Amino acid sequence: MKCLILASGFGTRLYPLTLNCAKALLPYRGKPMINHIVDKIPPDIEILVNVNKKFEADFRNWEKQQSRPIAICVEEVYNEEERLGAIGSLNYWIRQKSIDEDMLLFGSDNYFEFELKKFLNAYNRTNTLIAVYDVGDPSLATQYGVVKVKDGRIVELEEKPARPKSSLVATACWIIPPRIFPAINDFCSGEHKENLGNFITYLIEKDDVYAYPFSERWMDIGNLEIYNSTR
Repeated sequence: MKCLILASGFGTRLYPLTLNCAKALLPYRGKPMINHIVDKIPPDIEILVNVNKKFEADFRNWEKQQSRPIAICVEEVYNEEERLGAIGSLNYWIRQKSIDEDMLLFGSDNYFEFELKKFLNAYNRTNTLIAVYDVGDPSLATQYGVVKVKDGRIVELEEKPARPKSSLVATACWIIPPRIFPAINDFCSGEHKENLGNFITYLIEKDDVYAYPFSERWMDIGNLEIYNSTR
């Protein structure tokens, strides 16, 4: 298994903090945000971090301070308009690195407190597994992909609905089997490569996608209000 952490965004919703600092490297609870993920990953899982050219040097300096090898994967993009998108980045590195094993995937702005070992043990090695979290109130779910789960499978996802049907949301914590990689590549032949939720919607029409519900703390630290209120 390999782990890819998506960190090539420009963090525009966190301006001005991210004008000169990558969102993943912002300090959060005593260490860079990305380390709350890295420090949970078992040592036998290779870590790849995809970054953009603007912050490449910062990530390489950060990598030198880590206690384990980390592969910095640099996309040739310098601004928001050039971005490959979340699924586009995933597809790009699967192909560039010729990855043919299970993929553990995280968005670098996901803060979670569930035990990663339990998440890994819940994976059946056949179907995509996505961690889902109940934010507690449908009114709080308007900025997320709201999911419906039946018999342990995600059967519906509504992206950022104005009137959410529930408070259960998909997080950017996934495990993907290699048999799904061709579907990722097919999806990326279209125009919507940015949003992870769009791919979930695409995939559940073709394959079983399982949910991993957890109740431990989780946050998508995507804007200044959340970042400032939780430090």
